[in-house]
Amino acid sequence: MLVDGAIPELVESRSLMEGFTWQRIQTRGAEINVATAGEGPPLLLIHGNPLSLVSWHKIAPSLARDFSVVAIDMRGYGDSSKPDGGEDHSGYSFRALGEDAFDVMDALGHHQFGVAGHDRGARVGFRMALDRPERVTGLAALDIVPTHHVLNNITLGWARESYHWFFMAQKAPFPEKLICADLDYYMRYKLNKKGVGLEIFTPEAMAEYIRCATPEQIHAVCEDYRATVTVDLDMDTAEYGKRKIACPTLVIWGDNSHCGRHFKPVEAWAEWADDLVGFSVPTGHYPAEHRPDLIYAAFYRFFRGEPVT
Repeated sequence: MLVDGAIPELVESRSLMEGFTWQRIQTRGAEINVATAGEGPPLLLIHGNPLSLVSWHKIAPSLARDFSVVAIDMRGYGDSSKPDGGEDHSGYSFRALGEDAFDVMDALGHHQFGVAGHDRGARVGFRMALDRPERVTGLAALDIVPTHHVLNNITLGWARESYHWFFMAQKAPFPEKLICADLDYYMRYKLNKKGVGLEIFTPEAMAEYIRCATPEQIHAVCEDYRATVTVDLDMDTAEYGKRKIACPTLVIWGDNSHCGRHFKPVEAWAEWADDLVGFSVPTGHYPAEHRPDLIYAAFYRFFRGEPVT
C-alpha cells in the first residue's frame, strides 16, 4: 500500500513513449535501441519478455517530468540487435545484458543512476546492482523473485504456469520452430496471463509487441532462457550468501501473478537485499500496463528517496 502524499498527476499519453527521443547506441556487444526524455536524476527502465521498451509508455512520460528517463530494448528484443549467444549462451546472460545497459548510460553521461525493471529486465537490474554497486543508486523490481530462489524452490503450481522457462531453454532450434509456427497466436496466448485479458494493453502497444516478435527475436529470447538455467544460475549460486545488493531495493508484485501466488517475494528478496521494501498490487504479471497509477506513484516516491509503504 502506498503512503498518503501528493504526487504529480499521471500523464495520459496520446502515443507510445510520447515526448521521447529515439536513438541507437553501440555497446561492446550489441546495438541498443534507446528512448530518452526528461531532466533530473537518471532512471533506467528495462522491460520484460516478450515486450519492448514501449511497455513503459503509460508511466514513462510522467516520470520524465522529474527524472532523466532512459528506456532500452534489451539485446535480442525489440529493435535492438540480436547477436549470437555463443556456445554457452553467455551472450544473453543477465550480466551481458547489464553490460549493455551500463554502456548505454556511459554514452549518455550517466555514471550513477536508478534502475527499474520488469520480469527479465528486473533480473538484469538485479545483476547490475550486484556487479557494479557503486553505479546503481536504487533498484525497483516488478513481479519477480531472484532467479536463484525460483530455481531452488520450484513447486508444481509455479511449474505449471512457468513451463516456458524450461521449454524455451531446450536445445535450439526445437522451441524456436514450435513457437514460430504461429507467432501471432503465441504472443496473444503468452500475454494473456491467467486470462486477465489483453485489454490491459493498448492496441498500439500490442501491435508493437507482435511486430517485434520475429524468428530472430524468438531465438534470442530462447538464448536468454538457456543462459538463465546455466551461466546465470551458476553465478548466483557462487554468490549466494556471500554478496548482497547494497542500494535501496523496492519489490512490487501482482497479487494475481505467478510471483504473488507461488512465492513470498519479500522473504525471497531478503536473501539478497537488506535495505528492502515490498508490497503487492491488484494486478497480474504486467503491473506497469495494468495499473500504471500505482506503479508510477511507487517509482516517483522511491527514486526520490521518499517512503512508499
